Amino acid sequence: MNQIADSAFFSTITAPTRFFIVRHGQSEGNAQRRFQGRLDLPLDELGRSQATAVGRWLAAQGIETILSSPLVRAAETASLAASVCGLAAPRLDGLLSEIDTGIFTGQSFAESRQSHPEVFAAFEGQSWEAVPGAEKSGALYERAMSAWQLLRAEAESGKRAIACFSHGGFIQWLVRSTFGCRTWMPLFSTANCGIFELLVEPGSPGSAYMHWRHLNHQAPQQPSS
Repeated sequence: MNQIADSAFFSTITAPTRFFIVRHGQSEGNAQRRFQGRLDLPLDELGRSQATAVGRWLAAQGIETILSSPLVRAAETASLAASVCGLAAPRLDGLLSEIDTGIFTGQSFAESRQSHPEVFAAFEGQSWEAVPGAEKSGALYERAMSAWQLLRAEAESGKRAIACFSHGGFIQWLVRSTFGCRTWMPLFSTANCGIFELLVEPGSPGSAYMHWRHLNHQAPQQPSS
């Protein structure tokens, strides 16, 4: 496997293609500031509104297909967006699932700081690499590469505007793997329904042009009447 989702990795794409990576809408766990990881909590009312708004934005981009993490907060966001776009139900794939957050799973930030003060202090400098039971950087990098293979296959099949719905932790790695970055720091913001757009265009033989056009872009909400 090519170990960087770089220009050579995307060189098999034969026409300009846009990949839209979207974080799910606000979940009940997000509203409570809980570490969710694989904990399967649904969207709340705001999250559903965000999903509809991002669906309108994606519809204007001509999205042709949608993939999603099977965790309910992502799958529901993707389903609402697909409905707005007039597309079939999203294809669910576990490669796009959130990272395992180990011993912090289900705890609020305050609870984690209180119950595991030394681990939390290390977490602030090393992110999930410091948390017992959490998915480690090497495995996350490899999973991100496998996810990019999945998305690249959609482009190779002729799709030119591809959306996938995932999670704040794993989106870090989908972006990092395009730079060959194998460590957590520095982090970047991934807001609920934040949109990350990667443009890929054919280049010289064995290469492709790549441009991150949006990083954590927010779709406008419907104006209130």
